[in-house]
Amino acid sequence: MARGLRLNPWLALAAVLAAGSAVAWPLAPDALDWQGLHAGASSVWRAFTGAFVHWTPRHLAANLAGCGVVAWLGWAARLPARSALAWAIAWPLTQASLLTRPEIAAFGGLSGVLHAGVAVAAVELLARRGAAHRREQAIGALILLGLAVKIAHESPLGPALQDVPGWDMPVVPLAHLGGALAGVACALALRALRALGPRRVDPDPAA
Repeated sequence: MARGLRLNPWLALAAVLAAGSAVAWPLAPDALDWQGLHAGASSVWRAFTGAFVHWTPRHLAANLAGCGVVAWLGWAARLPARSALAWAIAWPLTQASLLTRPEIAAFGGLSGVLHAGVAVAAVELLARRGAAHRREQAIGALILLGLAVKIAHESPLGPALQDVPGWDMPVVPLAHLGGALAGVACALALRALRALGPRRVDPDPAA
C-alpha cells in the first residue's frame, strides 16, 4: 500500500450502507426489516439491518443515489473520523425514533440514516472555527436550514405512513426527522467529548 494512503471512515461507512442495501435486496424483507416492539428485545439488531431493506426498485435506486451524494458531501468537506462515528451511532437511533409510533409495524430504507449523515456533516461545517472557515460555516448553516424546511414540509408528526406523489410505496417522514435529530445530537455529543479531552495542537481547525 502506498505511503500516506489512509482509509476514509466516512466513505467506508457510506460504502457499507450501499453494499448492505445491495446485498439485502434479493432477500425476504421480513428477515431484516425494522419491526419495533413487535420483534421483541432480542431483535435489536434490526435497528441496523432495517436500513438495508428496500421495498421497490425505485426506493433502492433513490437511496443508493442519496448515499452517493452524502458520501461526496463528507469527502468534499474533509470530515474527520469523529463525524463518521457520529453517523454510525445515529444509524440505529434513527430506527429507534420510530418507537414513538407503535402503529409502524415494519420499516425499511436508508433515507432516515442519510438524513442523519447530512445533519452530522452540517453540524461539523457550522462548528468550524476561524475566519478561514466562514464559507464552510455558511454552507453548514444553509444545509441545516434546507434540511429543516424539507422535513417540516413533510409533516413528520402527521400520519405515520403517508402517500407521496411519485412514490410507489408509503413514506415514513418521521424517519427523516428522527435521523436528522439523531445526527445533530451525535455530532454535538462527540464534539463535546472531544472538547473535554486532553488539549492538543491541532494544525487544522476543521478537524
